[in-house]
Amino acid sequence: QVQLVESGGGSVQAGGSLRLSCAASGRTFTTYAMGWFRHVPGKDREFVAAITRSAGTATYADSVKNRFAISRDNAKNTVYLDLDNLKPEDTAVYHCAASSLKYPLRYYHASRTYDYWGQGIQVSVSS
Repeated sequence: QVQLVESGGGSVQAGGSLRLSCAASGRTFTTYAMGWFRHVPGKDREFVAAITRSAGTATYADSVKNRFAISRDNAKNTVYLDLDNLKPEDTAVYHCAASSLKYPLRYYHASRTYDYWGQGIQVSVSS
């Protein structure tokens, strides 16, 4: 079992920046690949970014590439998502997730790959 708690959300204007954090507790953090997804009511949950256990490799949705950056600090059991040049369409509830499965990185775009989910945190971007 692992518990995930997100923080750092809020409201910003378009072009602004935020840093989301996801603190993990429970089993050894390095057991898990980590991902971020976002959800808007009435729409399917959308993959945002994922990072391998060693933090050696990351993958992004095309919609956020070159604007968002995922990173992790295994000593602090925390994964981060830096959101830059935010757009109104980035408004959503952002969830972090942990996966114990060992797949090629592209498989972490799928929500079914993940075992554990945080409650989510709101990011609102105004124009």
